[in-house]
Amino acid sequence: MHQEKIYPIDKFNKPIQKFIQNQKSGGIILGISVIIALILANSPLADSYFEVLKYKVALTFNNYSFIDLSILHWVNDGLMAIFFFVVGLELKREFVGGELSSPRKAILPIFAALGGMIVPATIYLLLNPSGEMSNGWGIPMATDIAFALGVLYILGNKVPLALKVFLTALAIVDDLGAVMVIALFYTSEISIMSLGLGLAFASVMFIANRLGVRNVLFYAIIGIGGVWTAFLLSGVHATIAAVIAAFMIPADVKTKEKEFFNKITRHLKLFMNIDPKNEIPTLTEEQVHYLSEIRKDTKDAMPPLQSLEHSLHPFVTFFVLPIFALTNAGVSLSMNPEELFQTNVALGVSLGLLLGKVIGIVGFTMLLIKLKVASFPQGMNLKNLFGLSLLAAIGFTMSIFITTLAFENESYVTQAKIGIFVASIIGGVLGYMILSRSFQKPNKK
Repeated sequence: MHQEKIYPIDKFNKPIQKFIQNQKSGGIILGISVIIALILANSPLADSYFEVLKYKVALTFNNYSFIDLSILHWVNDGLMAIFFFVVGLELKREFVGGELSSPRKAILPIFAALGGMIVPATIYLLLNPSGEMSNGWGIPMATDIAFALGVLYILGNKVPLALKVFLTALAIVDDLGAVMVIALFYTSEISIMSLGLGLAFASVMFIANRLGVRNVLFYAIIGIGGVWTAFLLSGVHATIAAVIAAFMIPADVKTKEKEFFNKITRHLKLFMNIDPKNEIPTLTEEQVHYLSEIRKDTKDAMPPLQSLEHSLHPFVTFFVLPIFALTNAGVSLSMNPEELFQTNVALGVSLGLLLGKVIGIVGFTMLLIKLKVASFPQGMNLKNLFGLSLLAAIGFTMSIFITTLAFENESYVTQAKIGIFVASIIGGVLGYMILSRSFQKPNKK
């Protein structure tokens, strides 16, 4: 039996590929990026660090600069649009054929997510009822799906699949809520002309989808050059454009599973019959032809939506989010306690995330169960639901993103970020401890 040939480069590539495929890796890289940003912001390089973020880069055409943004804005409005595009792809996949595809499957995580958004926002507003500080009510509503799932996956295979699915569905609904909040409440003055142009480009993508256009490059050109650019110029946050564009990507397959299996089987048999003993050192023209057919059939059997999601996920996990963390997590910790608690911003954010998420998620879930509208998924109970709600208090990426939109006062921004860090660390550690203990097998006497 022939074995796969191993080249020297494979000894270097395979560990990297294994690390990338590991569910924990994204959270580890994100955590390292946060630490680096904090070190830079509190070191002798702090001034240079913040100056680099303010450096402006413009898109120029015929000596006219039509998009002139700082590096920080390019990251938040450009790179994060890719993140939200992947979020949009995940949302559509879940609505089409995932955990949100039927009311019966979706009702529990949807209500849990609603509770995890309403209660934190309420707690924040009770502590910050007026002024610019009140703009931060959207910050504790968010859950960082990458960090939360990263902590859950650290627990390994002892975590029931139902819990992973529940937290994923909850976080995705939470992301949808965050997107709607950004669109409705954290949008600047709107240019109706640019917004209309963006929606027109989105309509082109929709029509192309209905006509059966499956070329990913076509959707990329229209989505970036049309929808994203128009939304950026309109005043509506560009990340909304990314979600709209994602929903226009085809989610159906050209070749059904059974037909795909039959085609591939036939091509493989013909491929093997040409050189059954593997005596020819290179491939024949016919073998190359059958491999091309297999590649074409495989492409037709893969929905463009899932193909894009699969290809973009590593880029988002290992580039976009770490860059976002490096540019946004840098907070000077030199402020004294009096300055930190000069307002209730930090307190509102931290209590909103920690108490609000737990009360909202557990409370809304148990209400549905008590009313017999829904029941616990297999493997879930009150204890591990409590642990999951604490993991949902990890608001990091989305919370920081909303912070950048909510406040102009740098002091409030710093206070909010510290509140996010505190709540995320406490929520992550406590959630891990509770879940770890809930899955421990009792000692037999």
